[in-house]
Amino acid sequence: MLRLITLCAFFATAGVAGTENFDATQPGSLPAGWTTALTGEGGPPSWQVMADSSAPSKPNVLAQTSNDKTSRRFPLAVYEKATIRDGEVSVRFKPVSGTVDQAAGIVWRFRDAGNYYIVRANALENNVVLYKVENGKRVPLAPRGTPANTYGVKHTVPAQTWSRLSVSFRGNLFTVSFNGEKLFEVEDNTFSDPGRIGLWTKADSITYFDDFEFSGR
Repeated sequence: MLRLITLCAFFATAGVAGTENFDATQPGSLPAGWTTALTGEGGPPSWQVMADSSAPSKPNVLAQTSNDKTSRRFPLAVYEKATIRDGEVSVRFKPVSGTVDQAAGIVWRFRDAGNYYIVRANALENNVVLYKVENGKRVPLAPRGTPANTYGVKHTVPAQTWSRLSVSFRGNLFTVSFNGEKLFEVEDNTFSDPGRIGLWTKADSITYFDDFEFSGR
């Protein structure tokens, strides 16, 4: 009986964890377990696996390759195999090109294309900003301890270079790091239920991603 109770407790609290390096997928395809979505306006996103000799874990990356310049266009790649409330997600990314934007983002607690959290790094603006997207409207959330209108933090985001972006989320507290350095925290209560995780870009950002890592429950 005790063993049964212990097993039930384990399965009730056991989390999920994994790494997606996209190397098992044929270039030109979307990896199994991923779907695409679009927030905002403009043409459909174009996500596909590509070979890249500079990839942190060779040979492949996941790339958003559409260069549609619509400014309120936010392509998403959603990982459907994990639903997480509290946990951590990180990814390596390389901004390749874009004149409107050169952005790379992580999505969590994703409900649908109009409701989720996202933190993004921007190589044109050299900043990192955390937003909530609620009913399709993207709202920046100020770092904890700063004025309410503070727009993320300034930080160098090098183009044509691999960097790592990560976010941990526990309850209403979110912690953002860049290349292992903690940048800021945000508190928000809009979305508290478990949701999907994924990747995000903006407008004409052509961005490569590798080593998408996650853990949580």
